Amino acid sequence: MKDTILTYKLRNIMFLFILTAGLFINQAFAQTAALGSTTTWGKVDGVSVNGLVQGPSSAEADLQVACVFEYTEGDIFNPPALPANLNGMVHLDDAFKGLITELRKSGKFTGHSLETLLITPPKGTLASKKLLLIGLGDRTKFTPDLMISVGSVAMREALRLGVSDFSFASDIKDAGIDSPTALVAANVVLGSFEAYRTQTYLKQKKLSDHKPLTKIILLAGPAFYNVAGEGIQEAIAKLNSK
Repeated sequence: MKDTILTYKLRNIMFLFILTAGLFINQAFAQTAALGSTTTWGKVDGVSVNGLVQGPSSAEADLQVACVFEYTEGDIFNPPALPANLNGMVHLDDAFKGLITELRKSGKFTGHSLETLLITPPKGTLASKKLLLIGLGDRTKFTPDLMISVGSVAMREALRLGVSDFSFASDIKDAGIDSPTALVAANVVLGSFEAYRTQTYLKQKKLSDHKPLTKIILLAGPAFYNVAGEGIQEAIAKLNSK
């Protein structure tokens, strides 16, 4: 009898263990988005704010924005950087046959904070028509607040170029920096629309003739997509309440 009760209890414990493990597994899968997943998180001033699980070399847009830190040897290839198959900056560098690494390593583009470099890729190199690199400065001094300014720079350059849309990749996780995903994404959106609203104000004063933007695409890896979306939605709500 005791053996029967013990067996019954062990079976219950095992069942609870399997059930709990299953819940954790399902939760993990639910938080990981498939490659190519896209969502319109909302609109601000008539501009759609979209999310996309894609790398910067494959995302289609008039302008692709990508961010890089100041160069250190092998920084996008070696840990703590993400593995090559998950690292958008590695794919971007490969698309240019190592040109981005060459530019950074040689000092032609240092990656100082808010430094920019515009590249017109040969046809077939990228899915986007142009590439804008924005520097993030010293990786050891990075704070999420910087991304407000980065978002503003991206927007101003997009409007100056007269594009209809642009795709944005922060590439911070790719570089191995442990950053708050939702806050970084939110700050990019906040900075972008601060700049957009400034240009709209100038246009109303007949001091700017920028072409209206239709869409911003914020790129994220499969594991960070949903969390980034939470930050983006919070930023949209904040902007639309003003």
